[in-house]
Amino acid sequence: MPRSPKTIVPKVLEVLKQEYPDASCSLNFSNPLELLVATILSAQCTDERVNQVTKDLFKKYKTAHDYASVPLEELEKDIQSTGFYKNKAKNLRECCRQIEERFGGRVPKELDQLVSLPGVGRKTANVVIGTAYGIPSGVVVDTHVSRISQRLGLTQNTDPEKIEQDLMKLIPQDEWIDFSHRMIKHGRKYCSARNPSCESCPMTAFCPKIGVETTGRKKGSANR
Repeated sequence: MPRSPKTIVPKVLEVLKQEYPDASCSLNFSNPLELLVATILSAQCTDERVNQVTKDLFKKYKTAHDYASVPLEELEKDIQSTGFYKNKAKNLRECCRQIEERFGGRVPKELDQLVSLPGVGRKTANVVIGTAYGIPSGVVVDTHVSRISQRLGLTQNTDPEKIEQDLMKLIPQDEWIDFSHRMIKHGRKYCSARNPSCESCPMTAFCPKIGVETTGRKKGSANR
């Protein structure tokens, strides 16, 4: 029987803190607008690729007005290698136009204002508010956080927003920002989608490994 999530959470937080004390966002940025742009570009794209693209992008575009006023075709070309570039360029330009018109060119700190912008969902908003402004508005739920939370039995949901609500009830608010950064690092280092390194994982002693297939037998039911 899997242990109660409330029993496991302190152990999870302790391991994450020990293993990844300085974990931070892997996207390169120097201000809230750059982080917002990078996070929008990171959809269905690796952070490494985004950082390659934004190295030149951030030299060319400094303000929300810069993105809002550039010809769409030019912006598409600048971000093409991140994939889904037509939709991303459209959202970026409209998002920055609204930031300029509605918020005086400054990326808002309020969750409801951020998610009202084109191309900005709760995950993106939480990344910007938490990482750029240091405000714990929620828990960033990416594929790593989702997968590990399911395997640990912290949630039975598959929808990111429902997973976030479950985690917000379990994780102390002052841990929300670091928790997400550290879970992402843990997913990359140990808890991969396929063939996770359970033998060497520092959580193996208490992790119920729900949905993880090990040594030819399944433990729990798979969450996809």
